[in-house]
Amino acid sequence: MTPTRPSLLRARAPRSRGAAAVEFALVSLVFFTILFGAFEMGRLMFYWNTAAEVTRLGARMAVVCDPNTTSRDLIAGRMRQLLPIVADADIVVARTPAGCDDASAATTCRLVTVSIVTTTPIQTAIPFVPLSVLMPTFSTTLPRESMQSTFGGVANPACQ
Repeated sequence: MTPTRPSLLRARAPRSRGAAAVEFALVSLVFFTILFGAFEMGRLMFYWNTAAEVTRLGARMAVVCDPNTTSRDLIAGRMRQLLPIVADADIVVARTPAGCDDASAATTCRLVTVSIVTTTPIQTAIPFVPLSVLMPTFSTTLPRESMQSTFGGVANPACQ
């Protein structure tokens, strides 16, 4: 006598119990690792884009704002408001040619370079793959443009 079809299914059913849960555990582990990795790479790119924009803002402040009231500390403070992971010591404001400073910026400086030279690593939260990524150096150089105390009888704005 040959076994019927339903009896064959009943004989196999107990052996495959829990297989779906094990398969889900294995697949979900890989899936969530890739998902968190994508989130963390997005966060890393957000930091890098913000750093590029913050250096642009700092250079613009150094060029456009009144050089008698705009100091390196004011520029660095404004940059750190937008990107707090950067230490104050990692922000460099340099004027060209060498020797021109805040007091004589309107007449002697030709370029302003603002850089972020970071030494702080960004820690990622990817499961099972702990990464620590150093942000590259970001730098923006702008010409003197309107780095004057007055222009047409009107003083440059005192940036805050």
